[in-house]
Amino acid sequence: MMNKQKFIDKFMAAFVLLAMFKIIGIVAQLFHESFWSVVGTLVLFLIIAFIILMVIASLKDKEQNERNAKRKAASGGNFYLETSLFDRIRSKYEELAEKYIAEKDYKKAARVYINLLQDHYRGAKTLEEGGFYNEAAVIYLKKLKNKSDAAVCYEKAKQYKKAIELYKEMEQKEKVGDLYKEINDLTNAYTYYQMVANDYISNYQMVKASLVYRKKMEKADEAQKVLLKGWQEDRDAFNCLNNYFANIFEIEKLEAEIRNLYKETPSYKKMIYLDAMKYEFKRDPKLQPTIRSIAYEIIAEKVGTRSEIVNELKHFNPDDEVILKDISRFKTSRNKMFRN
Repeated sequence: MMNKQKFIDKFMAAFVLLAMFKIIGIVAQLFHESFWSVVGTLVLFLIIAFIILMVIASLKDKEQNERNAKRKAASGGNFYLETSLFDRIRSKYEELAEKYIAEKDYKKAARVYINLLQDHYRGAKTLEEGGFYNEAAVIYLKKLKNKSDAAVCYEKAKQYKKAIELYKEMEQKEKVGDLYKEINDLTNAYTYYQMVANDYISNYQMVKASLVYRKKMEKADEAQKVLLKGWQEDRDAFNCLNNYFANIFEIEKLEAEIRNLYKETPSYKKMIYLDAMKYEFKRDPKLQPTIRSIAYEIIAEKVGTRSEIVNELKHFNPDDEVILKDISRFKTSRNKMFRN
């Protein structure tokens, strides 16, 4: 830095000396040369002087930039130094927390996460892992505003009333019903289960509504009514019919119900009925004559417009090789007729 400054100072001194000599020379020539010749010389001198000044300014700017760059580099070094130190401290805290967890001292580990690492979530999870459910619930609720995890912890701690209040706030009605049932408050439990069933019905989810009635409220008749309603109103008709039959366990009663429902089935839904019969046919040999008769009737009715329906016969005669040959002959003759 000092060598460059000395060079600049010497250069400026030489420049001033040159200027003085040049001015003296110009004045000396005034009496021997023309006016325009002197003016030209002065202009040339000024141009040279301007170029020299620009070079000097450029050198000074470059020097200043180098100073700034060094200053920034020094500042950046401090930043990286601080970051590296912070990471090392954090790493030590992490190791300390893991050490406490390995020793099953979950409360100390949680304090490290919460107070030193400012990580409330891991602190709460550590308490939950250690079985300190009430303490974990408080952190979930107050520090993290996490009602869901807090409710789970209260439930694990058997603090059912606190859990119920949180589930109510989150509008988890089925869970509220479950917890009321857990504390043998069946009146409130069934009230909330009914809300759940109503929501499913309003959204045309009849099978789910029937499961609430059957599994949660132990109301098998209500479950069947909902499934029958779904079948009649074409709300997931096949699944409603399939589940409706599956819930009838007395074979004689099931056979009668299969006949009765078929009589009420409109033509456009008979293919759905036929699909349901495939499942019931396998259920009990006593049902097979009735179901086979219904299947034949549906196939005979639809074969004129849907020739491929003859393939359905094999589902109701799985061991009959003759009928399989008849199906094959029918398909062959049908194809010849279309080709002709």
